[in-house]
Amino acid sequence: MGNWTAQEAANAWKKAAEEEVKMAIAAKEEAERQLKHGIQPVVTPTYQEVLAAKQRVQYREDLFHFAVAGVAGGGKSSLINAFRGLHNKDIGSAATGIPDTTLTMARYGNPNAEYPYVWYDIPGAGTLKISDWQYFNAQGLYVFDCIIVLFDNRFTMTDIAILTNCRRFKIPTYIVRSKADQHIRNIMEDMGSDNEDDEGVGADQEKKLYQAARQQFIQQTRQSVKDNLGNANMPDQRVYIVSNRLMLGVVRDKRPEKVIDEIELLNDLIGEAQTRRARSDTGSFPPLVRVWRGGLRVR
Repeated sequence: MGNWTAQEAANAWKKAAEEEVKMAIAAKEEAERQLKHGIQPVVTPTYQEVLAAKQRVQYREDLFHFAVAGVAGGGKSSLINAFRGLHNKDIGSAATGIPDTTLTMARYGNPNAEYPYVWYDIPGAGTLKISDWQYFNAQGLYVFDCIIVLFDNRFTMTDIAILTNCRRFKIPTYIVRSKADQHIRNIMEDMGSDNEDDEGVGADQEKKLYQAARQQFIQQTRQSVKDNLGNANMPDQRVYIVSNRLMLGVVRDKRPEKVIDEIELLNDLIGEAQTRRARSDTGSFPPLVRVWRGGLRVR
């Protein structure tokens, strides 16, 4: 009788263990299902974590802190250099051109001290062993004043996770697709063009191809982002399409041709900083960019 009781107890324990395993597997599958549908786990940083993150990024109340985040290889470093009016090879520029260059957060002040903006190059999600939904908290993105979500080819779950968390923390976000000139050239080649800058025979045809490729790229990009946001049950949001090369020209007042959203993005970013600062009643940022009739002027 005693042996039978022991056997029953063993069976009961085994059954309970199996149920726990089933519940754990079900919980894991449910979490994965929610993640696929854009439902991110809610993880709120503690007060101590916020203080530590601010200390890590050297946060100052008299500065406006822009973070550029997203998947590795999107051109974050080059875009930051352009915003700061620097070529990639200039002294003080962010390192570019090497796969997985940014493995730790990098902080860059504006070369002109008159403008109290600080730019942060956030490690690309693809270079770190961090899940999409953990990326936001792991990088301490909740302490920044504004976040630029930059992507090159695909709008990913990492981008959705960043936007979702920014909405929770009421952090302004800007979706930006980089390397526009490169993508347009690729589309032109698919259309049969060898060189978009041909000045010889066929130059008119090249211009038509460029306009067609440009329009196709813009439409495809905006529709793709719209669809991805919709699939994640998020409201539609503008996507800014830019070329880092043209952005540098805009910042340097070169008035480059073929700009798409470079001027609007720069003005909107600086406008965000000015609005945020005005609300704090601690002063005002000087305007970096103004669009005048007849062209762009940079102070």
